[in-house]
Amino acid sequence: MTVGIHDSIRELKGVGEALAKKFASLDVYTADDLIQYYPRRYDDYSQITEIRHLRPGPVTIEATIKQATGRYVRRGMHITEAVVSDITDSTRIVWFNQPYRAASLKQGETYYISGQYELGRGRFAIMNPSIELVSSFPISAGRIVPIYRETKGLSSNQIRKALREALPIMRNLPDTLPIWLTRKEKLIPYSQALELIHFPGNGVDLEAAKKRLGFEEVFELTLAALLNKYELLQDTALSIPFSETLARDFVAHLPFILTDAQRKVVWQIYQDMQKTNPMNRLVEGDVGSGKTVVAAMAAVMAIAEGYQVALMAPTELLARQHAETIYALLKPLGEQDTVALLVGGMKQKEKEAAYKEIAAGHARFVIGTHALIQERVDMSKLGLIIIDEQHRFGVEQRKKLMRKAGHMPHLLSLTATPIPRSLALTLYGELDVSIIDAKPLGRQPISTKICSPNSRKTLYRDIKIELERGRQMFVVCPLITESSIGTTRSAEKVYEEFHTRDFKEWRVGLLHGKLKPQEKNAIMDRFVRHELDILVSTTVIEVGVDVPNASIMLIEAAERFGLSQIHQLRGRVGRGGHAGFCYLMMSDSKVPPKRLEALERIHDGFRLAELDLELRGPGAIYGTVQHGALDLRVAKLSDTKLIASARHAAQAFIDHGDDLLQYPQLYKHVMHARAVTNLN
Repeated sequence: MTVGIHDSIRELKGVGEALAKKFASLDVYTADDLIQYYPRRYDDYSQITEIRHLRPGPVTIEATIKQATGRYVRRGMHITEAVVSDITDSTRIVWFNQPYRAASLKQGETYYISGQYELGRGRFAIMNPSIELVSSFPISAGRIVPIYRETKGLSSNQIRKALREALPIMRNLPDTLPIWLTRKEKLIPYSQALELIHFPGNGVDLEAAKKRLGFEEVFELTLAALLNKYELLQDTALSIPFSETLARDFVAHLPFILTDAQRKVVWQIYQDMQKTNPMNRLVEGDVGSGKTVVAAMAAVMAIAEGYQVALMAPTELLARQHAETIYALLKPLGEQDTVALLVGGMKQKEKEAAYKEIAAGHARFVIGTHALIQERVDMSKLGLIIIDEQHRFGVEQRKKLMRKAGHMPHLLSLTATPIPRSLALTLYGELDVSIIDAKPLGRQPISTKICSPNSRKTLYRDIKIELERGRQMFVVCPLITESSIGTTRSAEKVYEEFHTRDFKEWRVGLLHGKLKPQEKNAIMDRFVRHELDILVSTTVIEVGVDVPNASIMLIEAAERFGLSQIHQLRGRVGRGGHAGFCYLMMSDSKVPPKRLEALERIHDGFRLAELDLELRGPGAIYGTVQHGALDLRVAKLSDTKLIASARHAAQAFIDHGDDLLQYPQLYKHVMHARAVTNLN
């Protein structure tokens, strides 16, 4: 029976019910899922070494079995020993607790043997090697060996065996890209790329496979982005004219001076909003660069024309904070009463009142979470949507709002997650990208220091000096509760220690994601009003939380956080007139990773983002957003040449006029990316 691409993995030889359940835990259910399950790394055993030239370390030899014996030694341990030879010399190979080995080895046959050549009991031998007949199709020895993400009871070797059975399926798959495009880009066929990603013959083969599959990943994403962009251009938006008088009045009442970067970005937004094509602009700005005031300057133009503005934030905490900030910014203009808040944690009576104000058009600057796109919210005069932190807001959500308003609103997205400009322009193909690359005047520097657990006593003494000056401190932990695995300190444990021992003379609060919205808001409000001196939290405070009096950020188990995430966290302090301090506490006294050392000397989020790209290979485009649906599995984010060529190819595909439906897999992936993308 021939197994098809969409058949259950159970149909493959050697994969029974029990193994299929193990594969299911890795989200592998069909032959297609298995083929798309790419290796996470490779061990290179492709270089054959003559026995006379063996040196300690990983080796591969091509040798003939001379003899093999097995025996039990103390405490039930079984040892299998074999003597193997090539034309240059002989050596021993040893396996522990594999009693079947001796009987499985065929004397006089030649094998590929790959493993560690090391000293054991006074003699060198290859320990616990993979061994496969040269005459067969080897999958674990004598070649570049792929290593997969495993699960209990399912090893990389078992995954490779299943993939070997799926080879006939791979080899018969049609290409997923137009022939003219693969020839132009010098890409190997799709079926060949799949075989070589799993069974590369050499390094050149592997690079060719990665190039083809990585190119296709980026091509699909950028094609989805461009198709969204062209679809958007077919829609009509309300033209919102620029009023120089209003802009000057707004700026004159600000308690600070706008940076040149802010002025430049605001002007780009004003030009977009005057058009009848919907604006679709992403504003990137480092932590604390002043994106909210830029958004408010865009909003006042819409409000002045009688239109409504919706600002969507990822959390209730951030939505409430935005409401307070916007209220203060609009108060000098007499527009503060147009600000309305709508979040899930509000009482039903408060929600009903908000619905009425919004429907009547009295509430013209509406701030909330996803509650804003519920059916009950009537925003017929909606002119501008502001999405903070690229809150997941895709094509369907925009269409939902368009149906309510009868037109396509202008869209302004804000993000504090720095993305290198070249990458942003490439991957955010449907967006116009603006960057605020300067900090507001007077913003205090943040001193960052890596700390060993042995230095806690000294560190706490320094922190207490700062607290005695009237400052406040955030403490961020990666876990809420204690884990049975590892020694990472949880938020609950740290809170208990601080509250009862280390900082018992100060007021300590605890904030985490499992608390109810009302509880989170109450705790945060107490911290903002300085009714708490120390807030122990998880990363719920990572984005947007603004407490000007907070000057200390202590991050527990800092090695467990990413560069961008720590940069976001330390951006929560030093926002007032006081210098900020960020302490990166290690879980143990080991040498800290180099990426953490970079945080001590680099304070520019865009430089850190570039470094992040160099340090990680294939990975998430969306970094701290953790948007797994669009992660890259093969393409390296740092491979700007490949990304740029895929971007140009996506445009060429559209210009060429090819019908996407001709390529079923490409169509499926592109439509999926269009539906879930955060790029619009």
